[in-house]
Amino acid sequence: MDAFFSSGAMSGFVLLSLPHLLALAVVLLLILGLYYTRITIRNRPWLRRTVRYGLALLLLLSEVSLNIWYLEQNVWDARYTLPLELCSLTLLLSIIMLLTGSRWLYPFLFFAGIGGALQALVTPNLLYEFPHFRYFQFFISHAAIILASLYMTWIESYRPGWKSIAWAMLLLNISAAAVWGVDYAIGANYMFLAHKPDTASLLDLLGPYPYYLFVEEGIALMMFIILYVIFFLLPDKITQYNRSRKGARSS
Repeated sequence: MDAFFSSGAMSGFVLLSLPHLLALAVVLLLILGLYYTRITIRNRPWLRRTVRYGLALLLLLSEVSLNIWYLEQNVWDARYTLPLELCSLTLLLSIIMLLTGSRWLYPFLFFAGIGGALQALVTPNLLYEFPHFRYFQFFISHAAIILASLYMTWIESYRPGWKSIAWAMLLLNISAAAVWGVDYAIGANYMFLAHKPDTASLLDLLGPYPYYLFVEEGIALMMFIILYVIFFLLPDKITQYNRSRKGARSS
């Protein structure tokens, strides 16, 4: 049990290792499960409330347990453990969205929350391998961020528009500016806004500082557009096509 929680039990997370692939498979199954049960959940108020507030509770417990772990292991440090990474921010805002039904937060969380969490899941910035506490906490929290926005989309019928992409980009940049201010004030590097990570990362492919920040802007915009096309534009086109075929057959 000590090894499960110990901050010194670092074996080094291996990208696309079996534990990584299994975690990704579980996340995919959860997403598919939510999609294929969306009508059942939508039509049962008690189940709807259970899933909605259950996700909010899961996100809250994930963040609280992480900070308890920081404190218990004596590794809490304002320069490294404040909830100022993009996924930490979207986690906290996802709790608010689920509890309040905020349509103001939804577009930002759909695009930046899902986009950021997907990137984190595929390329985890994680020092602890299975079966460490941080392994479970990391994948559970990021999966729940994605499920929160998909719940609001598939069950509560929220929907962004093309203008929502611009809104999400605006909020993303406002958030980054605020975090940069904190980075500058306390000597931190949240969101890697001050410099690249000390270890090898995908940012190494995006050019030197500060140019990689502008490349990230372009990647974020492209990802937001892809998410909109996959979740909304293509389904709309498929629905329109099927309706036109039915109309042609009936005539």
